Amino acid sequence: MRLSTVILPDRRWSEGGRAAWQRAEELGFHAAYTYDHLSWRTFRDGPWFGAIPTLTAAATATSRIRLGTLVTSPNFRHPVTLAKELISLDDISGGRITLGIGAGGSGFDATALLKDGQEPWTPRERADRFGEFVPLLDRLLTEGVVTHEGEHYSAFEVRNIPGCVQRPRLPFAVAATGPRGLRLAARHGQAWVTTGDPKLFETGTPEQSRAAIAGQIERLGAACAELGRDVSELGKTMLTGFSPDRPLDSVDAFVDFAGSHAELGIDEIVVHWPIADSVFAADVAVFEKIATDGLAQLSR
Repeated sequence: MRLSTVILPDRRWSEGGRAAWQRAEELGFHAAYTYDHLSWRTFRDGPWFGAIPTLTAAATATSRIRLGTLVTSPNFRHPVTLAKELISLDDISGGRITLGIGAGGSGFDATALLKDGQEPWTPRERADRFGEFVPLLDRLLTEGVVTHEGEHYSAFEVRNIPGCVQRPRLPFAVAATGPRGLRLAARHGQAWVTTGDPKLFETGTPEQSRAAIAGQIERLGAACAELGRDVSELGKTMLTGFSPDRPLDSVDAFVDFAGSHAELGIDEIVVHWPIADSVFAADVAVFEKIATDGLAQLSR
């Protein structure tokens, strides 16, 4: 089991931003991720900085911890420009980047690039774009020259030399729960990401959430089997904060949570860096104790 964190890009680098990423490394987190959004939910009217510049700064301020997005989506990204940025970021970090990637949701910044009056993408349209986005991005990060003419994305003689530091490319952690997304995770992912079942967040129980995740992992296994791939080859990441559980209430609560999810096959748990007066508020002392002692207690 690995323990990672999400540090939202909501602070100026000189006013706590740098310190948080460096502290994450000091605490021994496996990875520190950030959201790739233009704005997000209750933080929409406050400070919010770009994911790639933030990760670039974090790469120069740290030396060991893995870094990445959780997650990037096609909502406002194009595979060609994203690939160039990722190759650069992987180089700057010395090969410490993981790309968390998903189909994207609705609302908030999902409509930022649409024309006035233009209808937002439907779930099917998001899935269609995601189904083209991921394979093209895979090619752009592994092939020297790429030409592609698709329904949603084009690339003409795009060169990405010298490619990623990590070979054959930096790892993809694919967030998915539907059949099409799970097939993409099975084909292109080095890891799979879940937040549980969002329908259970407010009214469900931890037991119901674990049952839902078990079902998702079972379907992921079926998608892998269709491709002749062993599902054990994929890491399985649980992004907390969107299920009925409260793993940051205490070290014991975290140990119970981590243990029950390890039994399901989850091998990476991601907790949000505490932000006062927000949905991610938590006791900083408890959070740091979880970071340093949580997994050690789990293994006893």
